[in-house]
Amino acid sequence: MIYVFWFSIFMIFYAYFGYPLCLLGLSLVRRTNNPTESDNSKFKIQNSKLPSLSFIITAYNEEKRIREKIENSLQQDYPRDKLEIIIASDCSTDKTDEIAKAYESQGVKLVRSPVRKGKEHAQKLAVEQATGDILVFSDVATIIKPDALTNIVANFTDKTVGCVSSVDKFMNPDGSVSGEGAYVRYEMFLRKLESRVNTLVGLSGSFFAARKEVCQNWADDLQSDFNTLLNSVKIGLHGISDANTVGYYKNLADEKREFDRKVRTVLRGVSVLMRNLSLLNPFQYGLFSWQLLSHKLCRWLVPFFLVLAFIANAALAFSSHFYLGLFILQLVFYAMAGLYHFGGQSHHIVAPPSSFFDPTDSTDAPATIQNSKLKIRNYLKLPYYFVAVNAGILLAWWKFLKGERALFWQPSRR
Repeated sequence: MIYVFWFSIFMIFYAYFGYPLCLLGLSLVRRTNNPTESDNSKFKIQNSKLPSLSFIITAYNEEKRIREKIENSLQQDYPRDKLEIIIASDCSTDKTDEIAKAYESQGVKLVRSPVRKGKEHAQKLAVEQATGDILVFSDVATIIKPDALTNIVANFTDKTVGCVSSVDKFMNPDGSVSGEGAYVRYEMFLRKLESRVNTLVGLSGSFFAARKEVCQNWADDLQSDFNTLLNSVKIGLHGISDANTVGYYKNLADEKREFDRKVRTVLRGVSVLMRNLSLLNPFQYGLFSWQLLSHKLCRWLVPFFLVLAFIANAALAFSSHFYLGLFILQLVFYAMAGLYHFGGQSHHIVAPPSSFFDPTDSTDAPATIQNSKLKIRNYLKLPYYFVAVNAGILLAWWKFLKGERALFWQPSRR
């Protein structure tokens, strides 16, 4: 049990901290030619030399948001004679297609799937009709700045780059940029290190670009962003994250919908990995095999190690004060996550009653109580999110082993 406990702890630590530390060490002695970390002005391309570009926007029943997305796309500073905008409709049943057709005179093309077969199938139909040398994929909910397409294309001046990922940023309901959560900041930092050392292991599904040759063998039943990165590696190219290309989107306010989204994402990712296990062969794919193992598989195995660590620690709890203390820490950690789940989400965290405050004090008691609630809630949120993420991964594995696959998608209402 001692070996089981410490091995599990080691694997959990490695998945979240060991791998980034290894990348950080490698970055001191190994760096790829990443335009995003160089003088960006050197990679600005004259309009006459810009490649043709197909901007593919996948939509399913997006009548409330599709107009805003199209208008945002038409505001891009990319030369219009080299820009093709395609709305890939997954057999939408509302007014999405009708709204898209209204922009045909402005160069917007509608590609509609006759039956609903999922996001990747709609993208495949668009890829088959796309004429651009570079294909850029985006979701309706993602808003980009006018220079976003020009910035993302600049990365392809490096002939070894097969695909490029944007940086994700949350927006508040009023349109202002919000502070990213700890998890998103962690992922963006990890992408930066991977780009610096060798290649990304995954792309941002809401906004990414790829060379057309990378998209030739498009799988309509596999997660497109992850699979596109793997296709790049297979043909000897690599993927990078561009700090100058940002996709803005609103965070999900509903924790239940966020949990369901995480389960779908992991289930789709596991399906891609299991179809490409040959990429774990280090004799053929070298450093990338280690990256794929560390970033994806080890991360997706963390919930199993958490269960093993808990069981082993419980068995060892009464063998010494040391293991008893560790077990109590585990219980406190999970209790914090549970408290947030049952109270913190709805802001029902217990705070000191108003009688605790001096009525003669000029301090605004209700505001002080609210601040106390917020501080307590923030302390509980990280344990909750860690537990929720790994619970979602565990559920995704269960669905995968039962034979379930997430082919269809319901766009998140943000």
